[in-house]
Amino acid sequence: MNNKSVCDSWFATHKISDLLYCINEIHYWEWNRANIWLIKGQKQDLLIDTGLGVASLRQYIASLIDKPLLAIASHVHFDHAGGIHEFDEIAIHTAEAEALRHGDCHAALCNPESGWILDEHFSQLPYPGFTATQYTFQAAEPTQLLQEGDVIDLGDRAFEILHLPGHSPGCIALYDPFSQELFSGDIIYDGDLLDQLPGSDISAYIASYEYLQHLPVEIVYPGHYHMFGQQRMQELIADYLAAKRQPGCPAKNFSLNTQEIVKQHTHRSGG
Repeated sequence: MNNKSVCDSWFATHKISDLLYCINEIHYWEWNRANIWLIKGQKQDLLIDTGLGVASLRQYIASLIDKPLLAIASHVHFDHAGGIHEFDEIAIHTAEAEALRHGDCHAALCNPESGWILDEHFSQLPYPGFTATQYTFQAAEPTQLLQEGDVIDLGDRAFEILHLPGHSPGCIALYDPFSQELFSGDIIYDGDLLDQLPGSDISAYIASYEYLQHLPVEIVYPGHYHMFGQQRMQELIADYLAAKRQPGCPAKNFSLNTQEIVKQHTHRSGG
């Protein structure tokens, strides 16, 4: 029997500006607690990631929403896409659309054998009687499939979709080239990067980071932990590349998949 108390509110909101909010599931394990970003636009609002789905995010943010809302999963892992089924307009990269469509617990990392969802990860309960064994990743039908170079137009600003696999096959970031803001999901954050999960690819991660090294970025809004600037981003990239690159020319060790990543970004940037 779980003797933990039920929380008054599962979520908490940090207002970054009038047009940007960071929402967190404050009673869930800090190490795996995802940042949920709500961006207010002129003609459309944008939600980047949706948390675990153990409490209603849609109901929680209802007072902040006054126009059509698009919910984007930066990737299909349960801590980012668990709540996306609540929303009417849903987007995810094509590489992980089937996993979301079928509620694939293995791809979402929430199958019991993965060991990612445990009772001790919850300091308080989202509702009476909740246990980790009850957690389910609900299937959702994407209404929009995202690919490299797609643009999400909010009316007063637009975000380009960057496909940057490595952590998972369909990892994306959203990039505003005018403000040079990057919503990075789990591609880069200031903590231990996970690149040995099911679906991870270190060579693809290297290619993604080599691309990010040359992307003008003023601020990163990551999928976990705190925001950071261009200098810290470059430090994190350099540290990862130094640890993961193989001896000799990295290009000689690229997989065919990684070569395709480099090719698609080169084509997109005209380089």
